[in-house]
Amino acid sequence: MELAAPMTQDSRLQFRELLERHHGIVVGVARTYAWNPEDRADLAQEIAAQLWRSFPRYDGTRNLSTWMYRIALNVAISYVRDNGLRGRRDMPLDEGLHELADDNAVDHEREQHIRLLHAFIRRQKPLDRALLLLYLDDRSQRDIAEILGISETNVATKIGRLKQRLREEL
Repeated sequence: MELAAPMTQDSRLQFRELLERHHGIVVGVARTYAWNPEDRADLAQEIAAQLWRSFPRYDGTRNLSTWMYRIALNVAISYVRDNGLRGRRDMPLDEGLHELADDNAVDHEREQHIRLLHAFIRRQKPLDRALLLLYLDDRSQRDIAEILGISETNVATKIGRLKQRLREEL
């Protein structure tokens, strides 16, 4: 395990603020790649640890969220590969849907579409899951390409193919 470079008190405070401000990236990636609550917690912790180890080398001229996504997705893909989580389906498909539903009225059709989308995402390879996560997070094709280390054209092609497969399945 790579040891973190010594950090100043200011750097530690800056990192903590960064993690608090962008915790949605860590949680979103963990939720996309691990469905069991314990696996999600472990993965989120591993992502945070890798961000900590990498923080001293962060280039402040680069986009912070792009840097975080790149690290989080690399950790998640490795975690799935190393821990055999790909086939596990411990999380009910509708977990988290209550957050999306209106407090007073449940839109069953919308809930069903969300369940189908979650199921579709789970069946995808890790790179395609990453593409979908970033696309659904309204990241630009340029950002997605930079995060995943592929060309913008490749991003557009892959997203188009994923949308087509999704339409065919729904």
